[in-house]
Amino acid sequence: MASRRSGRHEGEGGVRFSRTLFIALLVLSGALIAFDRPESRSAGFASFRSGFTDIAAPVLELAAQPVRGLKNIGPYFRRQGELAEENARLRQQLIEARYWEDLAYRQRDRIEVYEAALEIDSPATRERIGAWTVADPEGPFVRARLIGRGSDAGIDDGYPVINLYGLVGRVFETGRRSARILLLTDLNSRIPVMADRSNARAILIGDNTAFPRLDYVGRDADIRPGDRIVSSGDDGILPRGLPVGEAVEARDGSWRVRLYSDQAPVDFVWVWPYERIAAPGEDEAEAEAGLEAGVPPATAPDPAAADPGTAIEDGAIAEEPADAAAPTGGER
Repeated sequence: MASRRSGRHEGEGGVRFSRTLFIALLVLSGALIAFDRPESRSAGFASFRSGFTDIAAPVLELAAQPVRGLKNIGPYFRRQGELAEENARLRQQLIEARYWEDLAYRQRDRIEVYEAALEIDSPATRERIGAWTVADPEGPFVRARLIGRGSDAGIDDGYPVINLYGLVGRVFETGRRSARILLLTDLNSRIPVMADRSNARAILIGDNTAFPRLDYVGRDADIRPGDRIVSSGDDGILPRGLPVGEAVEARDGSWRVRLYSDQAPVDFVWVWPYERIAAPGEDEAEAEAGLEAGVPPATAPDPAAADPGTAIEDGAIAEEPADAAAPTGGER
């Protein structure tokens, strides 16, 4: 009975190594790790190891495929559900976009009729000038870019620059074949903006960060997070209504703007030619400059000069007799 119990006990406990063998194997492993150096390995051992790795790597990769596939089953089905929800949301946005597109076409046709009746040349009808941009590391500003179009293409200082999503900046230095763009995020950028929902005015000031701040907002300004910020046109340089970004509230309570233009790289932009409204004194200055240059001003034609057969006397137009103008040829 005792022999059976001792055998059963050894079977349940498994095979046990002696403590001396365990310590010897541990010391041998430490010695192999400590003295294993790539420069001390022999060429035969290195070639054997690389050959064994070449054979074992495909086998291990093939064995790992089923395990990797089982692990990806859960994320795959979760991703399919997310894709289905995103597809439904995009379909709804597409339906709304088609409605707004049709409405925009109708408004465009109506505006064209009004402009034709009032003889107005709207800046929005002018063609934009496309240009590629490059970085400007040696320029006078930190956040600026160069474009390969200049005054020969119709670009002038102050023109707004936009990309696919919104306002990028404005042209501030123009050459014949190139121009420099001051970005909205630069420290020297200042443009007047407003909230599209409440018409609350502010100044968008760049501070060399990705989120320029809104300054001179006012104490009771009606601005909410997510409000659409557009150019107000109060400076007379930028047109009104250009999309800039959306308002976000900072931790310190100030307002900043997440720019729409950051949604795409600023590699290709459009320069929007815009004619600002001239002040009355500027028209007179242009006329005086034309006189100094020897260009006569455009005046109304003189009726007497246009028709020699009429003369103005005491505010009334009297026709001169034809016999007085005709030469006398003697009495009959």
